[in-house]
Amino acid sequence: MQETGNLPLVSVIMPVRNEAGYIARSLGAVLAQDYPPERMEVLVVDGMSEDGTPDIVRAMAQNPRGIRVLLLDNPARIVPAALNLGIRYSQGQFIIILGGHSEIAPDYLIHCVRALLETGADCVGGQWITEGTTITGKAIAAAQSSPFGIGNVAYRTRRPTPGFVDTVPFGAYRREVFERIGGFDERLVRHQDYEFNVRLRQAGGKIYYTPAIQARYYSRSSFRGLARQYWQYGFWKAFVTLENPRALAWRHFAPIGLVGALAAGAVLSLALPPARPLYALLWAVYAAACLAMALWEVRRAGWRYLPLLPAAFATIHLCWGAGFWWGLLRSGFPRLFGRHAPRRNVPMLRAETPERAGISWKEG
Repeated sequence: MQETGNLPLVSVIMPVRNEAGYIARSLGAVLAQDYPPERMEVLVVDGMSEDGTPDIVRAMAQNPRGIRVLLLDNPARIVPAALNLGIRYSQGQFIIILGGHSEIAPDYLIHCVRALLETGADCVGGQWITEGTTITGKAIAAAQSSPFGIGNVAYRTRRPTPGFVDTVPFGAYRREVFERIGGFDERLVRHQDYEFNVRLRQAGGKIYYTPAIQARYYSRSSFRGLARQYWQYGFWKAFVTLENPRALAWRHFAPIGLVGALAAGAVLSLALPPARPLYALLWAVYAAACLAMALWEVRRAGWRYLPLLPAAFATIHLCWGAGFWWGLLRSGFPRLFGRHAPRRNVPMLRAETPERAGISWKEG
């Protein structure tokens, strides 16, 4: 690692909205980093929160280490617009994206900078250790950390070996990446980071994963919240896939195929009563698979989560798959809904100041 005076300036961008329950932990972890305070800045981009989140950020901005904290308004209220705002008004050579539901390790920034400098990658990321705050939330976290639940995703399953990958969450990027390929697609409520990383790789960029970079992510605490989350994931994955088929990895075909088979089987069993036993068998096989994998996972997570884990697996798979098929319908046949797909909005990003932009902003 370089001497303190030679370390690059790092900008941490946090898009948030109504995160009063988590922002103290997530922002507090950023302000407690083992990184020179004069070589970092934090931009919290708030989506017009209504729960007091901005007040908490303002209070924490008066931090004893003197780290520069900016609070910017995001009238669009969606993550890609917040990210583009933050990048545009940041000053760092390296840009690190974080969420209001995460809590990074004290050496997170140092490891991000080291990985960027030593590997030559355009983006780096690491392990996201998913945790829950309730019994249901902890069962959901176990499902989200299981290969059966979410596939062979290195950062979710805590792969112990570093290497180049197709994507990482909340990446740490070189600033020139955004100047070269533009910003985040502001049509996308979800999957804007995955779509961006696909464009990055297509432009010749490299994405590197290392388990040395670690953060804690708090899962949804209810099945209703989990269902809504993964329905949106699947829905917006369809939009991204139609525009760029390379955004669809092999692991994504499992929930797509499952929901497609279940839907086709339901129609077939209604039209042909003799097919109903086969349809019931399909459900039985899937239910048995969920139960078997739950039995495998409870050895690590704990036996009290056994009744909840099969439901968590099923919620992730079925909601993601159903959301994807619905997204295909909305994207492929927009006239059925009286509208066309929105225009692409991937702005080229250049550094500006809040004063020049004329936006509402606050410092400290």
